[in-house]
Amino acid sequence: MLATIGVNHVDDLFADIPAEAKLDRPLNIPGPLPERELLNNFGLLASMNKPVSGERSFLGAGAYSHHVPVAVDQMLLRGEFFTAYTPYQPEVSQGTLMAIYEFQTYTSALLGMDIANASMYDGASSLAEAVIMAKRVKKKNRVVISGLVDPAWRKVVETYVQDLDIDIVVVDGVNEGVTNIEELSIAAKDSSAIVIQYPNFVGCIDDLNEVRRVCDEAGALMIVATSEPVAMGVMTSPGKLGADIAVAEGRSFGGSLSYGGPGLGMFATKQKWARQIPGRLVGKTNDVDGKPGYVLTLATREQHIRREKATSNICSNQALCATAAAIHLSLLGKNGLQEMALKNMTATKYLAEKISALNGFELAYKKPFFNEVAIKVPAPAETINKKLAKNGFVGGFDLSKDFPSLGDSMLFCATELHTKNDIDALATALSGFKV
Repeated sequence: MLATIGVNHVDDLFADIPAEAKLDRPLNIPGPLPERELLNNFGLLASMNKPVSGERSFLGAGAYSHHVPVAVDQMLLRGEFFTAYTPYQPEVSQGTLMAIYEFQTYTSALLGMDIANASMYDGASSLAEAVIMAKRVKKKNRVVISGLVDPAWRKVVETYVQDLDIDIVVVDGVNEGVTNIEELSIAAKDSSAIVIQYPNFVGCIDDLNEVRRVCDEAGALMIVATSEPVAMGVMTSPGKLGADIAVAEGRSFGGSLSYGGPGLGMFATKQKWARQIPGRLVGKTNDVDGKPGYVLTLATREQHIRREKATSNICSNQALCATAAAIHLSLLGKNGLQEMALKNMTATKYLAEKISALNGFELAYKKPFFNEVAIKVPAPAETINKKLAKNGFVGGFDLSKDFPSLGDSMLFCATELHTKNDIDALATALSGFKV
């Protein structure tokens, strides 16, 4: 087999990996253990974790603590849904296919778009696929991304496109809290797309009508990324504001933080670009007896169609997480989602008022926000978070690492889990810092 592919040794297949990155010894993995002893060891490892309830964590920055009804997990245990893999045999997979179809419907409604796919790995990879899709549609290599898009998401995009002849141009806006429209207009010339986060990473809300205008002038697609789709309960959806592609991280619905994952990518676009969408679409049809049924209507990965026609090599989707999201959204309904979003806004408004009233603390921006707010702080974020940890809190995100021009500043988040007493306790813990 090695001779057939033209190499002498299996190690030659890994020649591109730098020598210093390769492990030159066997993995240090202990041998097998009896089941009871193995479970005891796992218990000891688990006891080393320091679990923090959502009420004591004020860290957001792309991953948010929310209440997930017990019914979500209970329904996921049903045999019709209990799989994370995409069904290829519809005759034995109607439950899973129906759940994905409902997820697509909820995603389209939430983001205000015509169609949505069966889900992606997470919000960041969804954004990367959106950028690649924009190049396919517009046949231009330049993509403009707001500097207020989550820095981690931007890095994922850069990794995805590094060998795809796509030039990424970043437009600043951190000092104003929203993307600089004049700079955006200049950078947008001859670009395939403009990428905006909504709400943006520092918590503020860009004017998508202005971004749409710039896109029209440049002939570019408008890509809107959302890390907190709960905001759509009170904010106008990206589709209604002119987005051509809308992506989101769907973990807030039915998911958990669980050390950062698993994520759930939501991806939606306009009907006319259905065949450019990555991943696959589940459709509703009728069987030979005229009864409604569900099938994989479109699958555009390279294993399914000719490689030159493929839009993506994504090999699966987050079916289990997507099902959880669909169940959660069905339990919330339109009014429930709006109520949940209003509770997030109310809690964060109170948090902003309490913290900014402390000596040495002030709002970084005087602009509208949803459930995150940037605060200038009187000491390095690391110092503040260490003190908060001693008081049982998870503090805010250190903005100075990604946005050094802000100086000492932090991003604090509050959701429907946080009560007035929780926020008051945080403010008390922060009150001891001297200017």
